[in-house]
This record gives sequence, structure tokens and C-alpha cells, in this order.
Amino acid sequence: MAETTAPILAIGTITMVNRSIFHDEPWDWRIPIATGISVGLFAALEKPLPKMAIALAWLAVAGITLGRVDPKVPAPAESAMEWFDSMTKDS
Repeated sequence: MAETTAPILAIGTITMVNRSIFHDEPWDWRIPIATGISVGLFAALEKPLPKMAIALAWLAVAGITLGRVDPKVPAPAESAMEWFDSMTKDS
């Protein structure tokens, strides 16, 4: 398995969980399809440029965690902060 597979699958999972579970947005089939295509493209890129492909995959994980994909849906980091705040207020 390519070393870029795990970070790319994490990107798709983080995006879907943030949209569908945390914010009740409808399931968007484009995300898993794009994730699958990205896994293949990154695996192909990893053959000639392994270090660059791996660094780019992990940079994308950081970007998807901190940035918004959809303007009306908060970023996963924002969602996590809201969740932690709600947990401390309940105590």
C-alpha cells in the first residue's frame, strides 16, 4: 500500500464526518468518489516523487482540518472546539 493512502483516506473521512454527522448536511457522494480518485492519483505520484507526494498528502490533511470546504459548514477544527466547549459547559 502506498504511504499516501492513509492521509488521503483520512481527508475523505474527516470531511464526511464533519459534514454529515456533526452538521447534519446531506450525504455528498462526490466526496468518497473524489477520495478514491485522489488515492489512485497520489499512489501514482508517489512512484516518481515519493517524498513530495507524502508531504503534499499530509499538508492536505492539515489544510482540510483547519480550513472550510463549504462556507456554511465550519472546519473540523472549529467543530472540535465547539464540541469541547459544550463538554466543559455541561460539567
